[in-house]
Amino acid sequence: MTVLGLILGSLATPFYVQWLMGESVPVNLSAVFLQIGLVVFVPMLAGQLTQRYLIRRYGQQGYQKQWAPKFPPLSTLGVLGIVFVAIAIKGAVLVSQPAMLLDILVPLLVLYFFNYVFSTFVAKRLLSRGDAIALVYGTVMRNLSIALALAMNAFGEAGTDAALFIAVAYIIQVQSAAWYVKFSERLFGPNEA
Repeated sequence: MTVLGLILGSLATPFYVQWLMGESVPVNLSAVFLQIGLVVFVPMLAGQLTQRYLIRRYGQQGYQKQWAPKFPPLSTLGVLGIVFVAIAIKGAVLVSQPAMLLDILVPLLVLYFFNYVFSTFVAKRLLSRGDAIALVYGTVMRNLSIALALAMNAFGEAGTDAALFIAVAYIIQVQSAAWYVKFSERLFGPNEA
């Protein structure tokens, strides 16, 4: 689900940007696919090769105990660095036009609210508790760091505006996911494991 979500999220980025920004962003499909290859597939391949090397060298238990816990914090740090750079690029504009943040926040909050409500509604009616929660997180949580890298590289000048949208969306996504965890027991019932 994660790999498919990464790929579909990458391919959907031009359409999200166009809808959220309210203007047409020229899309060079070959450049987008090249960026997807560089931003999605090369790191995915590097991750697989690194994991195989570490498992071969330290064994499955050694990898799980010693190395696996180190990767999520490093990944989070990298994403936060990307978000910081994207916001810093537009820092002067944000300082001179603080109302621009409202123009960005309102459509993003509406989008996330709709996504949570709709996916929760569908999940509660069609799936078991575990599958329902997985569906909500699998549909609402887009990997915005990949969309951010694509926007900045593939859309030229429009990419910096798109990157600001996506960077703010990442902040909303992380915080809303933390809040949703608190409500999941109330929405889906207690975990019976």
